Amino acid sequence: MAEAARGSLSLFVTGTDTGVGKTLASTALIHALARHHVRVVGMKPVAAGTVRANGEEVNEDVVALRAASACRVPPELDNPVLLPDPVSPHIAAARAGMPIDIAHLVACQRRLAQLAEAVVVEGAGGFLVPLSGSETGADLAQALGLPVVLVVGLRLGCLNHALLTAEAIRARELTLAGWIANHVDASMLAQEDNIAFLRHRLQAPLLATIQHQAAPDPRAIHFELPLAWQ
Repeated sequence: MAEAARGSLSLFVTGTDTGVGKTLASTALIHALARHHVRVVGMKPVAAGTVRANGEEVNEDVVALRAASACRVPPELDNPVLLPDPVSPHIAAARAGMPIDIAHLVACQRRLAQLAEAVVVEGAGGFLVPLSGSETGADLAQALGLPVVLVVGLRLGCLNHALLTAEAIRARELTLAGWIANHVDASMLAQEDNIAFLRHRLQAPLLATIQHQAAPDPRAIHFELPLAWQ
């Protein structure tokens, strides 16, 4: 496993699936860390799907991470791979003729860790999302060697997804440093029972609970940060 950069705090955020609120959780985590660190930056190594804004193609997740960040960095560092099509990264990369080089992504993260006190790296999709025909997001996480924060989208099936993802994280000899419960389905039954089950079974601290809202404010989400992150 690659050794994480020394001298700064870096975290890798993954999710139980796509659409579980990783970007909301990542931006909220950036704001929480900014209460303890002056220079905090978000990173989206691979972003698939762009929209036209102010005359250029941008990814909405990347825009949100940059808006939350407490410092500005070169765009080629906080989003090294920007792919036009909103599909799985390995398909988007093949369509764009842009192979995803994990070593390059790691080098960009290491550079960010030299420029900032804390770096929040948001993965694409779920933990095992394909990046190529042979590599996945798990390979990127393993190469980065960072503590992992798992975003659990609270909906039917989330217990299975959360336990499988936690198992995959630990199988890569990575640390599951904490998890975030995001109420993505307001109609889900027994939400608190699900949280209680995961508190016991994930064997990692619950860092934050995000309530279901039409327009959530990431700055208002309360985190219980470990002392080592403060």
